[in-house]
Amino acid sequence: MRGRLFDLDDRLGRNLAAFCAGALAAIGQAPVNWGLPTFLGIMVGFFLFRRAANGKQVFSGGLVFGFGYFAVALNWLVEPFFVDAATTGWMAPFALAAMSGGLALFWALAWRAAFALKGGPLVWAALMALAELARAYLFTGFPWAMPAYAWINASVVQLASLIGPHGLNFVLFLAAALLVQVFQTRWGYRVGLAVVVALSVFPMPKPSDAPSDGPLVRLIQPNAPQHEKWDPDKVEGFFDRQIALTSEAGNPDFVIWPETSVPFAIPYAEPYFEKMAEAAGEATVITGVQRLDGIKVHNAMAVLDHDGQVAQTYDKHHLVPFGEYLPFGEIAARFGLRGLAAEDGVGFAAGSGPKVLDIAGLGNVLPLICYEVVFPQDLRVDQRPDVLLQITNDAWFGSFSGPYQHLAQARMRAIEQGLPMIRVANTGVTAVIDAKGRVLDQLPLGQHGKLDTYLPASLDAPLYARTGDLVLTLMLLSLLAIASLRAIRNFN
Repeated sequence: MRGRLFDLDDRLGRNLAAFCAGALAAIGQAPVNWGLPTFLGIMVGFFLFRRAANGKQVFSGGLVFGFGYFAVALNWLVEPFFVDAATTGWMAPFALAAMSGGLALFWALAWRAAFALKGGPLVWAALMALAELARAYLFTGFPWAMPAYAWINASVVQLASLIGPHGLNFVLFLAAALLVQVFQTRWGYRVGLAVVVALSVFPMPKPSDAPSDGPLVRLIQPNAPQHEKWDPDKVEGFFDRQIALTSEAGNPDFVIWPETSVPFAIPYAEPYFEKMAEAAGEATVITGVQRLDGIKVHNAMAVLDHDGQVAQTYDKHHLVPFGEYLPFGEIAARFGLRGLAAEDGVGFAAGSGPKVLDIAGLGNVLPLICYEVVFPQDLRVDQRPDVLLQITNDAWFGSFSGPYQHLAQARMRAIEQGLPMIRVANTGVTAVIDAKGRVLDQLPLGQHGKLDTYLPASLDAPLYARTGDLVLTLMLLSLLAIASLRAIRNFN
């Protein structure tokens, strides 16, 4: 390394610099929620891209930069494997490395394509934004920890209502790349520093007084650790805890329990539903529960009437690969493999798709079960809802970054759609989020309790809620088509 740790003329030095830059960019993700390290990490990444001497260096630089980013941002991925550490704990480092490497390939290919097109900041940013779009859609998609989420507490995040999270990614990549060039001018470092601070630090305005004229909802957080959640000796205790919280003083219009919070599946859960309805009094109960449909098992949400009968259901349609199901699950089961959250080798069955529920007193509700809140495209439905409702069990994600990153993504969905979000989590963070993505009230992670809150108002449908990712995708592809034509002309 010629005596220097980050000697960029040395292969090891370049790769170490790329890994550290990616790791720095990831630090801005929740629970830090600060755009400055993300901005600076991406700036260093673009600097390394520009300094690479050939296509091989560019590809390896993008791969290592992406690996550093995803290995740090997705550190919570090891947590599900330690729920049953004796059986699956050994898989944890391999799973994190495989996921980080696979996602890093998207960025490496973007870097290599930008190099082939002899692209500057605009082309590089467009390809990076397209790489993020690709990982959001391909192979069932996994857009967790998009760089733009680091801006969740900054005013600039409100742009997501116009251009969506992928447009915000493009703005972040382009601004960082342009500032690398600006910093090289005489006064550039001063201008650049001001821009970085303005974009990354200036906070969102705080919400005004909490609403008091919408329906009153009671959110139940039982705080059942995942390794105890289905323990036969404790499952009834967790259910009774939720019953006690449901029946506490107050007159809510709705009581909402988190994902899979009932010990038995539909149709065997009726005695439990009757207890829930009795505890809720005049309130309507909405709960997460498993539902049997012949030999199929669904991860579902159920709306109960005042007698404890199931009035409406929704089945989760966007399942977690290798968590809730395994591809070729029947074959995998023969070798003792199954999804971490699945009941057997086949796992859960997917529902038919997004479904808006008309719930009297609450309006048109779009249910989102756990992982479904990660996908912006899944919230675009024919009938515009009045409220987004996420029920989740974040006990799988540990207690450091995973639950907070999940919350940040729920907040981004509220901004994109201009709709309030009710979020009910088993271990937290249970929260009510307004249509600008601001948390109005919450129950902290790792505590049991109830949260009584009024539903915030919705806004008119913003541009992104009407157009989705189509406009941005066409714009980015047009930019690349122009860059490709220029490259071909220059080559000839």
